[in-house]
Order: sequence, then C-alpha cells, then structure tokens
Amino acid sequence: MALVMVLLLLIVQFISFWFVRTTVQDQARTEIKANLQVGERIFLRLLDQNAARLRDAAGVLASDFGFREAIGSGDTETIISALENSGERIGAEVVALLDTRSRLISAGQGSSDRVENTLNTLAKDLVGTDAETRLAIINETPYQFVVARVRSPLTVGWVLMGFPIDQKLVNDFHSLSGTHALVMAAQGTLPLQTIVSSLPFTPNHPKKQGLPDPDIYSHRDLSIEALGGRLKITLLRSIDEVIAPFSALQQTLALLTLASVALFALGGRIAAGRVTRPLGKLTAVTESLEKGDFNITVDGTERHDEVGLLARGFERMRHSLDTQRKEILHLAYKDRLTGLPNREQFRLLLEEAIGAHPAQQTVNQESPPCAVIILNVDRFKHVNDILGYAFGDELLKAVALRLESRKRSERDIVARLSGDEFALLLHQATAPDALYVAENIMQAFLEPLALDDQTVDLSASMGIACWPEHALTAELLISRAEIAMYAAKARTDAALVYAAELDSSSAQNLSLLSDLRVAIDQGQLRLFLQPKVATCSGKVIGAEALVRWIHPQRGMIPPMQFIPFAEQTGFVRQLTLWMFEDAARQWHALQPADGALRIAINLSTRDLLDQHFPGHLANIMQRHGVAAAAFCLEITESAIMDDPTRAEATLNTLSQMGFKLSIDDFGTGYSSLAYLKRLPVNELKIDKSFVMGMAQSESDITIVRSTIDLAHNLGLSVVAEGVESRDLLENLCRLGCDEAQGYYISKPMPADQFPEWRLSFTMSTSRPAA
Repeated sequence: MALVMVLLLLIVQFISFWFVRTTVQDQARTEIKANLQVGERIFLRLLDQNAARLRDAAGVLASDFGFREAIGSGDTETIISALENSGERIGAEVVALLDTRSRLISAGQGSSDRVENTLNTLAKDLVGTDAETRLAIINETPYQFVVARVRSPLTVGWVLMGFPIDQKLVNDFHSLSGTHALVMAAQGTLPLQTIVSSLPFTPNHPKKQGLPDPDIYSHRDLSIEALGGRLKITLLRSIDEVIAPFSALQQTLALLTLASVALFALGGRIAAGRVTRPLGKLTAVTESLEKGDFNITVDGTERHDEVGLLARGFERMRHSLDTQRKEILHLAYKDRLTGLPNREQFRLLLEEAIGAHPAQQTVNQESPPCAVIILNVDRFKHVNDILGYAFGDELLKAVALRLESRKRSERDIVARLSGDEFALLLHQATAPDALYVAENIMQAFLEPLALDDQTVDLSASMGIACWPEHALTAELLISRAEIAMYAAKARTDAALVYAAELDSSSAQNLSLLSDLRVAIDQGQLRLFLQPKVATCSGKVIGAEALVRWIHPQRGMIPPMQFIPFAEQTGFVRQLTLWMFEDAARQWHALQPADGALRIAINLSTRDLLDQHFPGHLANIMQRHGVAAAAFCLEITESAIMDDPTRAEATLNTLSQMGFKLSIDDFGTGYSSLAYLKRLPVNELKIDKSFVMGMAQSESDITIVRSTIDLAHNLGLSVVAEGVESRDLLENLCRLGCDEAQGYYISKPMPADQFPEWRLSFTMSTSRPAA
C-alpha cells in the first residue's frame, strides 16, 4: 500500500513539474515577445537620437566661418578639406556640399559616380522636405544621412553627412535594452548580409551568417526603408537568459519533490507500523468471528487515534454478535412461552442420551435404554377459540409445570415440540417404566385447571417409543412415539406404546389417497343403508347412509381404516359429495308407497368449513329432482366446535335450504347448551354407549331420560343408536324416544336390498309394548 502511495505521489509530482515547466516556457515566450516589442521602440528612438546628434554636428560645420568663406570663394580644395576634416571629427564617413538647388558641388575623397548618384538622390529627398534623416545603402553599408543649411547670411548651400550604422550603435542598443540586434543589408536583389551584430561572434555565430538557432533566440524583424538597397534590423532575445531564473525554481521544485517523496516513503513505513499491522490484527479478528470464535481479544482498544476508535468499534461488534449468538441459540433451542427445550434441543438431548453421532451415523449400543413420551393436549384448539389465545398460553404453561412435577428425577427432560405437543425423555427407562410415568401424568390431568376464574378439564393422548427396542436413531424414535400418540388419540386411549403394526398401518395409509380417488372413478365404493324406525310403532321412516369400499385386491376395507385418513387429508369432502350423489340417484327407487323415506348422511368438519358445500348439495338435489327435506344431515359436536362461527353459518344456510339437521353422538362431545340453543338443529342422536349401557346401569338410563327430556323441551326429536335388543327398544319407547336404529332392527345393507328388507320387516314386526 505504501509503495502504491509513493508511486501515486511521483505521478502527481511529475504532472505538477511538467505543468510548471510548460507554464514557465509559455511565460518566458510571452515576456520575450514583450521585450522585443519594447526593444523595437528603443531601437527606433535610438536612431532618432542619433539623427539629432548628427544634425547638431552638421550644423556646427555649416556655421563654421572658415567653411562659409571657402564656399563663398569657391575654393574647391578648401571646401573638400573642410568637409573631410569635419567628417573625421564627428565620425561621418560621407560628407558632401550641395548648392541651393540641391546639386552636388563637392564630396569627400573616394566618391564614385555611384555614390554621387546616391547623394544626389538623397539631396533631393532631404532638402526642401520635412524629412530630418534618411537611410541609404552605399557599398553594402547602411548609412544614416542628415542635412544642414549653410547661411552667409542667406542660404548658400547644404551640407550632407552620412554616418554608418555601426557596431557601436547596436552595442549601445544592447546595453540599453538587453536585446541583441542584427543589422542586415543588401543592394539591389542581392541576399541580405549581416553588417553588424551585438551577438558575440563565435564559431556558432560567425559574421555574415543568417539568424541564429530559433530554439536559442526569439527574434523580431524591422524592415526599414533605405535608399539604394534593402535594410532589415532583427532584434534577438535569448530564451535561456529569460528562463534562467525559472530554471532555478524548477530545480528547487525537483529537489523538493524528491525530498517529499523520500519523506512520504519514510512516513508510510512508519504509518504501516502504526496502522497496517493493527489493521492486520483486526482482520484476524474478523476471520475468527467468521469461524464462530467470539472469545477472541481485540487489541488496540486503548489507543486514542482512529485505529483505537476502529478497535473499540470491533470490540462492540464482537460483544453484540456474541450476545445475538447467545440469544439466537436460546431461541433456537428454547421454547419462549414455557422456557422448556424445543424440538431441536430435545432431539440433540435424545441423541446425547443414546450416544448417537450423526456425523458418523453411528450410535453407542452400550448406552442405557431410554424412552420417549409424546403428549398431545386434547381439545386445545377449542380452548383457544372459546377462551382466547392468552388463556391458551397460560394453559400451556400450566401443562408444562404439571409435566415437570411428574418427572422421576432431574435427569428426565420435558420439552415442548409444537403448539399443544409436549415430550418427555426418560433416562434408563423401559416401556413399563414409561407407562407408569404416563399413568402419573393422567392422574395429574384429572384435577381441573383453574385459571382467571375459569376451570378447564384437561386430558391428553400419549404415545411411547423406547430405545433401542423401537428405533435406533433420535428422529425415528420421536416419529414412532408420535405415531403411537396419534393412534392413542384415534382409539381414545390415554397412552399407547408403539407397535410395528401401527407403523405398517401408517405406511399403508400413504397409498390410500390415490386409491380413494381411483375407487370413486372406478366405482369401487358402495352405498349401504342402516334403517331407522319409529320407536313405538316400528314403522321404517328413514335410514342412515354409510359407505363401504370393495377394493379389487384388498377386498372389503373397513370404514375405520379410510374414513379418519380421509378426514385428515380433506378427501372426506369428495366422499360426502359421492354419498349425496349416489343417495340422490337412488332416492326415488327407495321410497315406499305409503310415505317418504328420509336418508341421513354424516357431515365432517371439512364439510362444515367449506363455504361452497351448500352450493354443491343444491346442484346435486336439482340434478336428481330431490327435495332437501328428503335428507337429514348428521353432524358431530366436535365438528361444530372446531370452528363454531363458520360451522354455524354453514348450518344456517343448510337449514334455510330445507335440510333436517341432527347432532350425532350427543353426550360424547364438549359443546355447551348455549351453542345447542343457537344452532338450527332438529334432532339429537344419543350415542350408542349410553343406549347399550341402559341394560346394566341406572345412571345410563338417567342420562338417556335427561337427554330425551332436554331435546323435547328444546323442540327437538330424539334418535337412539345402538339398539341391539327388544328390551332396549321397549325401554326407549317408554322414555319417549322418537326413533331408533341398531343391529336389533337391522345391520347396514346394500342400498339396492333396502326395499325388499323394508317389506319383510314391516310384515314381521309388531308394535313394542308401551
């Protein structure tokens, strides 16, 4: 990281250095341009000042008394001598005398015709005009000419003097402006030649050569009009001289850059020791946290810099994650309502008890035996619906306490597996030991539970499975204990130990659903009828519809093997509709000549909770032309109590359609009289356990008599099932029971045999004694 930062700094410094260098060069060129412009003005001013000096010198000669006398005498030699002497004295190389008509009278020695012609031209340009000076090229040398009037006292002529533009002029210019000057001249079309220059004449800058290297000097050209040829003044400024101060600055910047990079590298190395290494330790902390090690120590929390702030943040995060982990573990393994172990922790504890190692898929066969009891609270949904969920929660807490109180020792474990399902793990226990504990639990449940001024009778169904007798793994042991529990609930037993036939029955049930669908489609179901008669007259007035399954491979399958399964899976709704369809189809053929025969059909909880069920029945009745009054719908109290509101709504709809409604197995459920009063029922059907017990128990006679009186007081008719003797039929007649059914009257029979049986029964049955 430090190396990367150094490289980035070098790049930034290089860009800055390049930018400064480019800016300096641009600034230098701008400054040179301005200097050359100033130099141009200085050079022109210098020429003007030189011309003024020359005019003064020419005026001195023109006013000399001896010179004027010479002109007046016409002495040519004297005039020439005076001209030459004056020219040498003031530095004029060309001196001439002009008459008043600007004609050349006399010139200095060495004058040629070409020079004289040039002088005549100059005389005409200068004499009688406003021009004060004029440049001319004579013998490839540039001259600056001035003219002065000779008076004696009138104008008797003109003095013309020419001064060369020499080295002194350009040197003075360089001294004044710091700018070099090259004076180049040529006569006619000849190429320009350097005449004078302020540049030092080195092998790289020989005299008479052209402009120097443009990378070294920047220049500005002045083209000045000159008689007799071309004259060009080139002003030069050394680029190096202008950049020299800035070059020192650039060198200083370069040294500062190198020094800053070195200091930055050193600082980065020091920072790595104070930041990078602590960050590396914090990285190791994160890796440990990722692996689940929350006991690791975070270094650097005592520091007062940013690293210390980060370390303290990591420490807070570690502590927070550790707290959350513990809370998650608690939630994952504890039931929040009761504080008991949940299903997952119970499984782990069971694996520990049997010495199981899931990773190796092995168990310790030398572990002592243990037993699992799965307990399900009966009617818990009913308690929730009637007394509310808050009361239900308190009830579950009370159940947990009662189960804890029935443990044999602290080693035994009570757990809550789901809503109303609990489990007990009994260490060093066999099936008889588990049954003994189950019996103690049943005794504990006999005492009603009082909560919030409400008293509730508790009951439960329990299943028992033992290790290693019934299963070798924890999951299978729990599963088989649950199978035993459901079997106990179906048989209304308090506790049941797992047996292989229970499991095989459960496995067989897995294929029942598809087999039931096939049974309906292929006509394997048969409608059976069990007759109902008037108790006192013996007249056949109805029949209860029952279903029988003739399986092509298994033969006759008892209803108890597939009806509970159909109710559990919801397929019972299809069975109910099939029974209605078949009963409605045969209804007309079953009717006697002397009256109507009402057929009773049992409804399940699933039927009552199906909002479309009344519509399905209406379609069936309409399709076969049968009135709803031809059917009596039997519902159990438990079916109503599973969801009283929806069940009541469905029953009201069915009653309004014209169906007769009957409460089946009355006396075995848990409904209240308030519901019985509110429901639109027409009939109560007394459970066969009370009817059959009338022969031995006076209490059962009392229960039946009270039920009949209660029903009649509510305006309901009464049906007694389980009539298996003539004595029972006569007793029911004396008690005022309206209808009876049972094996004494007839066993269930195929529907197509019912008309023939009815005729034979009517002819052979006499009225019971009143």
